[in-house]
Amino acid sequence: MKNLLNTNTGRLRIIGFLEGTSLLILLFIAMPMKYVFEMPFLTRPVGTIHGALFLLFVFNTLSVGVEQNWKFKDTTWKVLLACVIPFGTFYIDSKILSKIQNH
Repeated sequence: MKNLLNTNTGRLRIIGFLEGTSLLILLFIAMPMKYVFEMPFLTRPVGTIHGALFLLFVFNTLSVGVEQNWKFKDTTWKVLLACVIPFGTFYIDSKILSKIQNH
């Protein structure tokens, strides 16, 4: 874990995990509580946290893309798309981000 904090790619992986987790909490816990059980108290804080993590993920993806010389049409768009699909950030972490060699 400490090694992940030392690189931009590592930080992107951590943010991706947190963003993906917050999306799942929002979709599968907060939203059903709001619309099925009429208990909306979680949607605002979870939505705010998810929104902040989403923006961090997007900005860090672009930063890592520039640093790693990713071609937008080959890699960057896939990583960006992952943050709007449930479980997408976990998939992209295992297929792309975990394989990047940092110098």
